[in-house]
Amino acid sequence: VQLQASGGGLVQAGDSLKLTCVVSGSDFSRWPVSTYSVAWFRQGPGSDREFVGGINGAGGRTWYSDDVRGRFACSRDNARNTVFLQMNSLKPEDTAVYLCAAVQSPVVLNHTNWYDYWGQGTLVTVSS
Repeated sequence: VQLQASGGGLVQAGDSLKLTCVVSGSDFSRWPVSTYSVAWFRQGPGSDREFVGGINGAGGRTWYSDDVRGRFACSRDNARNTVFLQMNSLKPEDTAVYLCAAVQSPVVLNHTNWYDYWGQGTLVTVSS
């Protein structure tokens, strides 16, 4: 399974941005993408990787960190093998590299070692 995040950029505080994570794999005929939960993490300069939010395979459940709950929203389009992170009311402290990760489980957990597959990140910079 491979993941590719995109959509980052430079925005001002208060702006919105939508990140995309495309999930691909050679075995989806056997294990559809809907069997994978996908989470978003972020890593700021000099900081540990931290959980942002996630969505289960069917798209019916989402999880968020306290820092972003009410501002960020996860969604997915399994027909396009794509997961989204809509980020609203961005703050300078949201500046980080954002990464998507996947695990073949109906559950999203907030620690990195739960996830088996990681994509390269996309940089989000929020200016004040």
